[in-house]
Amino acid sequence: MPGFEVLYQAAALCLTYPDDNFRARLPLLREAAPQLRGFTDHAAMTPQGELQAHYVEVFDFKNRHSLYLSWWTDGDTRNRGMSLVRFKELYRAHGLEFTDEELPDFLPAVLEFASRTGDIGMLTEHREALDQLRSRLTAFGTPYACVLDAVCATLPPAPTGARP
Repeated sequence: MPGFEVLYQAAALCLTYPDDNFRARLPLLREAAPQLRGFTDHAAMTPQGELQAHYVEVFDFKNRHSLYLSWWTDGDTRNRGMSLVRFKELYRAHGLEFTDEELPDFLPAVLEFASRTGDIGMLTEHREALDQLRSRLTAFGTPYACVLDAVCATLPPAPTGARP
């Protein structure tokens, strides 16, 4: 795959709940995306239950580390509904149908979309949100920050004065 498609797919898998399938994929993720080795090495050495508990602690208790991109721009307002529609329309425009297992702005879904299509528009549009999430994950001291570091390194910088 040209470009960063492999990295985006690997990052998407790293940012989903670490179930048994995740553990089985770790060697492939480590090999395919060396930029993520800080995280994949940690995940390989961490007991499954501990890794799962850490994921829940980092991503499920507070919006402070939200993996939903429109939350960063719209919060819990009416505008968020229109943002979610835009994500779904973008997927459809590329011949993909979103399954509704997660909201369409879920970062792993957006990364998988970018991996499949090469379209990084939504990642670029939400660059400021990704930078904030990366900064908060770093401050929290979680290895998930490494995943955001790698993704953000592939994107153009956020425009000056961009709002979170």
